[in-house]
Amino acid sequence: MRKTQSDAQVPENALIAEAAKGSKAAFNRVMNEQAPRLQNIALRMMGNSSDAEDAVQEALAAAWFKLASFDLSRPISPWLTRITVNKCRDLLRKRRIRQFFELHSDNEASMMVADDAPDPCAELQAHQALEVMQKEITRLPAALREPFVLVTFGENSQAEAAHILGISEKAVETRIYRARNRLREIADKLEG
Repeated sequence: MRKTQSDAQVPENALIAEAAKGSKAAFNRVMNEQAPRLQNIALRMMGNSSDAEDAVQEALAAAWFKLASFDLSRPISPWLTRITVNKCRDLLRKRRIRQFFELHSDNEASMMVADDAPDPCAELQAHQALEVMQKEITRLPAALREPFVLVTFGENSQAEAAHILGISEKAVETRIYRARNRLREIADKLEG
């Protein structure tokens, strides 16, 4: 009987190769390691954990189906990040379309139903400045939010973020700078 390496000793690229051949166990091991980072990125992109979980689930499902075409000479992390960012974009687009149609639905019926949402002022006081900044991050234009989230929360270098987003490193640097300035202005208003 041949000895196998322990789970901790199996290199990630060997697991990815096994997963590409159809091993769900190998795929799950790699994804369990990657999922928290992807969840963190999606949370910052989507603004709430439920939508973030949906985006990551869709990203992992897409990764499973596309894994056979993955270039094993490359690291998997940027590839999974790109898929996750794209799924977030798709879900945000769907959310905007849904909101558009909800705004144009029967306004009388929607006005008669009590609003279950917590009072925005009370929620703001309860969650303090950190929660406010999270919301402000999701309100940044996508061109600023995406590089900011990938580098700040996604553990990506500016070069990796540039590759994932298909833009130059200088563009990533500039967009992060602009995002930070906007967030700093908001923080200053909150303090003042």
